[in-house]
Amino acid sequence: MIRSVVTIGGPPGSGKSTAGRLAAERLGLEYRSAGEVFRAEARRRGLDVEAFGRFAETHPDVDRDLDTAMQSLAVPGRLLDGRIQGALCRRRGVPVHDVVVTADEEERVRRVAGRDHQPLAEAARRVREREASERGRYRRLYGIDLETERPDLTVDSTHAAPDEVATAIVEFVRAHEAESGR
Repeated sequence: MIRSVVTIGGPPGSGKSTAGRLAAERLGLEYRSAGEVFRAEARRRGLDVEAFGRFAETHPDVDRDLDTAMQSLAVPGRLLDGRIQGALCRRRGVPVHDVVVTADEEERVRRVAGRDHQPLAEAARRVREREASERGRYRRLYGIDLETERPDLTVDSTHAAPDEVATAIVEFVRAHEAESGR
């Protein structure tokens, strides 16, 4: 049994959700995604993710409610997928294995363009706008700077398959769980 919460964050198109699902399955953890909740709420309101992100910039309750809901799930046996969930766990004193998956911007844009069936230029614009919106919201709401926040593990997925990224996460979590169990 994994005794800490596992969190996985990273920018859009980094592969965090794909790797997170695989890692959760291999570790026997329940997978929960802040992004899925955010997208579902955007759809419920008839907005796309970018428009809902702009709405959230002037309606802080959107992020607060989402993060409160996600943090209520921060218990051993779960992997939480969300850009700031690891930082929020640490600030609350919740034992956490905080992982960030990253990739260079060109690769992330290519992935988002393919996933969302968009031209590369459109995907690049949307990725940059989303990242800027999230950075500003997290700083204002929580004082969290994603540029300086230090996770326990960073995995670069630029040239790695999701299976390789998941393996790195699983090995890291198992090794740290074994160390803390001594």
